[in-house]
Amino acid sequence: MATRTPTSSTTPETSGGASIIGDRSSSDGPGPEIMDADTLIGDSVVNASDEDLGKIEAIMLDVQSGRIAYAVLSFGGFLGMGTKLFAIPWSAFTLDTEQKRFILDVPKDKLENAPGFDKDHWPSMADPSWARDLHAYYDVTPYWEDETPDPRTSAGSARSTY
Repeated sequence: MATRTPTSSTTPETSGGASIIGDRSSSDGPGPEIMDADTLIGDSVVNASDEDLGKIEAIMLDVQSGRIAYAVLSFGGFLGMGTKLFAIPWSAFTLDTEQKRFILDVPKDKLENAPGFDKDHWPSMADPSWARDLHAYYDVTPYWEDETPDPRTSAGSARSTY
């Protein structure tokens, strides 16, 4: 799997999550390391060539691990017609705090040819085969295979009884 090189000296190495670039010291509130997912919905996504790739429509949570699995990206169409949706592994994104957008380092044609879906026919995102193929397509390590410890087994962690 390819490793993305941080484009800013303020970017720490991440494990299974989106990288962050930009100035973090002037942030008011909890961001950018911890953010309300609702504030990210609608954020624009560009590639490394600054081409518009769409916007974040949803953030999908792996409920059992408590980690973000995917962001759903909308791309194409006009006034909501013909828009295609794509599940993108969260670790494939870089958050640009200065421009308040995400960077997905893929050429536009790769996204156009990516496995996508429409709003009425979502894939089974819990299917392990689908998930492995998706991570391979974007050349990122599946989030469940990285070395981040499971918070449910860490000493002192709270357990949900939900």
